Amino acid sequence: MKFVLSFVVVLGLLIFVHELGHFLFAKLFRVKVLKFSLGFGPRLIGRQHGDTEYLISAFPLGGYVKMLGENPQDEVSESETAGSFAGKPVWKRFIIVAGGPLFNLLFAVLVFCFIFAYAGIPKPLDTTQIATVSPDSPASLAGLKQGDVILSINGTKTDHWESISELISKSNGKPVTLSVQRGTATLELVSTPKSQETKSIFGEVTGTRYFIGISRSEETVFEKVSIGKALAAGVTQTGAFIYLTFMGIIKMIQRVVPASEMGGPIFIAQIAGKQLEAGWLNLLNFMGLLSVNLGILNLLPIPILDGGHLVFYSVEAIRRKPLGLKAQEVLQQIGLVILGSLMLFVFYNDLVRIFKSG
Repeated sequence: MKFVLSFVVVLGLLIFVHELGHFLFAKLFRVKVLKFSLGFGPRLIGRQHGDTEYLISAFPLGGYVKMLGENPQDEVSESETAGSFAGKPVWKRFIIVAGGPLFNLLFAVLVFCFIFAYAGIPKPLDTTQIATVSPDSPASLAGLKQGDVILSINGTKTDHWESISELISKSNGKPVTLSVQRGTATLELVSTPKSQETKSIFGEVTGTRYFIGISRSEETVFEKVSIGKALAAGVTQTGAFIYLTFMGIIKMIQRVVPASEMGGPIFIAQIAGKQLEAGWLNLLNFMGLLSVNLGILNLLPIPILDGGHLVFYSVEAIRRKPLGLKAQEVLQQIGLVILGSLMLFVFYNDLVRIFKSG
């Protein structure tokens, strides 16, 4: 039940935010909005308010804002042209369509800002104490132990863990002398670093580094910050997730990341349920990440997605006239096939994960 509840709350809120972006910009530019729906398909609940019918529809995997004259085939009377989507300049139509993904990204900023303002900004403990020593590593052979505090390396004082990593990396494999404190005793131990490949978050080899086989504590402290600093941290966090999302898509195209890593609604529901178990802040963090993903994926230049429409409007702005109706229809059909195939693929991945875990 918790999986379903968390899935409905997370996805429903993100869809609402996305469609709200389209809706508010449409209203800003005085476009008549006919429907605002959470979900697709048959109407479950609806209420008319002014020109707009607000709906909750049967299939929750999406939503839409229907505007007057949005479809090129719609017939719009001359008296209503000024209030139609098609009757607006191309730059206004561009902003209305971009409003959905933009609101998802802004929502992520606000979510992360709230987390940082409430819980503080996490920082690793500023210590040079060794948390773990890998078996049969250069550090283990040198006699280093868990709990040792590294005071200096080759006579250079180590004030924080980054200085340890830097000094070991600069050794180029030559023996290093570590001054360590163990209880009340101070010891001088010699270790010879080994080289190993470094990999990116996507598993690509990025180079080599020298190591001795020790790690720092994973314990973190939370620094209370002002709203301004929390907002800045929220922007930074969102920017980092935008970069990772773009790079993830690129690496998937390059086959660095296997396509089997892609997940669909079932996978999202499972993760959301697990995050809810871990605490509501974890669920909020996941919601922020998912909001970034939703915003970026909707900007992909695939016909039928917001990004595809933005490409159409960009071409129209350059050509000073819209693409032909036939060309738009063909491209929309191609986009529908691509999106449908992608949905089937991620559902397949979800089912494979379920059967493997079972």
